[in-house]
Amino acid sequence: MTARRRVLLVAEAVSLAHVARPVVLANALAGEHDVTVASAPVFDLCFRGTGLARESLESIPAAIFLERLAAGAPLYTRAELERYIDEDVALLRRLRPDAVIGDFRLSLSVSARLVGIPYFALCNAHWSPWALHDRFPLPDITLTRVLGPKLAEPLFRLGQPIAFRLHAGPLNALRRKFGLSTFPDVRYAYTDGDRTLYADTPSLVPVRPDCPSHHRYIGPIVWSPAMALPAWWTALPDGPLAYVTLGSTGRVDLLPELFRALEDCGVNAMTATAGRSDVASPGPHCFVADYLPGLEAAARADFVICNGGSATVYQTLSQGRPVIGVCSNMDQFLTMARVVDAGAGIALRAGTAGYGDLSAAIRRMTGPSGAAFRDAARAVQADFLRHDAGEGIRREVATL
Repeated sequence: MTARRRVLLVAEAVSLAHVARPVVLANALAGEHDVTVASAPVFDLCFRGTGLARESLESIPAAIFLERLAAGAPLYTRAELERYIDEDVALLRRLRPDAVIGDFRLSLSVSARLVGIPYFALCNAHWSPWALHDRFPLPDITLTRVLGPKLAEPLFRLGQPIAFRLHAGPLNALRRKFGLSTFPDVRYAYTDGDRTLYADTPSLVPVRPDCPSHHRYIGPIVWSPAMALPAWWTALPDGPLAYVTLGSTGRVDLLPELFRALEDCGVNAMTATAGRSDVASPGPHCFVADYLPGLEAAARADFVICNGGSATVYQTLSQGRPVIGVCSNMDQFLTMARVVDAGAGIALRAGTAGYGDLSAAIRRMTGPSGAAFRDAARAVQADFLRHDAGEGIRREVATL
C-alpha cells in the first residue's frame, strides 16, 4: 500500500492554465495523499467544486506578466523573486510537505532547496534544453511590432541566445546569493527541478536521447470548468461549428474580425470570452458566453480557434478536433509548432492576422483539406489516450 504523503502544489497565477494544471493534479492525488494547493486568489473558477485545501501566495498581476511578455522583457524582477522566495520558504517550513510541485513558480528553484523539500517542476517539453526541436519561433514582441516579422526575424535569430541568458538573470542572481549554481539560459530555469515533469507526450513533443533521467513525461493535463450550459446551447443552428476561446491571454480584440470571417465562411460559432470582452453575440450564427465547459464545447465543434496555448490546444486534441492557434507569445508558438508538425492544426500570428488570414484558415478547416486535419487530430487523440497525467503524478509521488 502506498504511504500517504503530504503534497503541496504551487500555482503561479499569471494565467488560468498555470492554476488549472496543478488543480487537476491535486484532484488526482487527493484520494491517496494529503494535498494542498497554494496560489494567488485569482482564477478561482479552477477550484470550483473541488474541496481542495488552499493556501494564499503572491503572484504578480496577470496584466503585468502579459505586458512583459509583449515587450520581450524578463518576466520577473529580482525583487519580485526575492519576495516569492521569502513567502515560499515560510509556507514550506510551516506545512513541511514531503514534496512540492510547482507550475511556473520559478522561485521554488531556490526556496525548495533552502528548506530541503523535493521539488517537482511541471512544464512543457518544448522548453526543455534537450527538446528535439530547438528552433525558437519569433513571438509578437515589441521588435516584431515595430519592424514587422520579415525584418524582425533575422535580428531575433541573432539576439535570441543573449535574450535567453538575460531572462535567466534575475533568478541566477538569487541562486548565486544562496550558493546555488546558475543557469546558462532561461530554458534551464523553466525546467529546473529535482524531477521535471513534462505535461506532454513524447510523440508530440520529443526530447533527445541524452535528456536526463529525472526529466519524465506524465502526459497532457486536460482541464475543463464544471458549469451550467448557456440557454443557447440547445438552439445552435445546423452547419459547421467552431468553438472560439482566446483564454486568459489571447487577443480578444480580434473577435469582431473573427466573427465576420466565420460568418462569411458559413460557420457557426460558440465563443467563451473568459470574461475579458463585452462583445455581444453579433448575429444568428455566433453565440457568446463568459465561460463554457471546454471539453464539451470542443467535442461538439468541428474545430477550435484559440490562442495556441497548450491548455486549450490539448483540450481540443483530447477530443480529436483540429485547432487554429492565433498565437502571440513564444509558448503559444512553440505549442502550435508541434501541432502543425503533426498535421492537426494551423498557426497564425496574432499581431498580423486579419480578416484575410482568418478566413483562409477557416476555409482550409472546412474545405477539402479539412479531412486531413481531422484525421491528424484523431491520431493525436489516440496518442493522448495512452497517457494519463493523473496516473503519472501518482506514480511520481509514490516513489518518494
